[in-house]
Amino acid sequence: MDVVGDFITILRNASASKRSACIVQWSALRESLASILKHEGYINDYIKEQNDKRTKFSLRIFLKYVNGVPAITEIGRVSRPGCRKYLSANHIPAILGGIGECILSTSKGVLSGKGAKSAGVGGELMCYVW
Repeated sequence: MDVVGDFITILRNASASKRSACIVQWSALRESLASILKHEGYINDYIKEQNDKRTKFSLRIFLKYVNGVPAITEIGRVSRPGCRKYLSANHIPAILGGIGECILSTSKGVLSGKGAKSAGVGGELMCYVW
């Protein structure tokens, strides 16, 4: 199962249907992705919730809209389970000339493209967003 692909699809569908929030199953990777999206200004906030009478957790993600237009215009998966894409620090792309952002899984954790460049680390290019 593709954890990142499912997360991206849930965000894309909720944003297209103009929902104020969406719920995804919790994982540390998904929480790291949500943290980066919040830091870069693509979502308002996220909270980790415990489901009723269960030990499983979920993430409630509050989507951001600017004058009725979703802040996430496009979000897509790059590295897939069948075809991984790895980049060195020198080859991290600038998405839409720096307007967008790419998210990488590095040896120092999940980082945005700008954060990975400044840290001087490369890694798996997981997704892009603008």
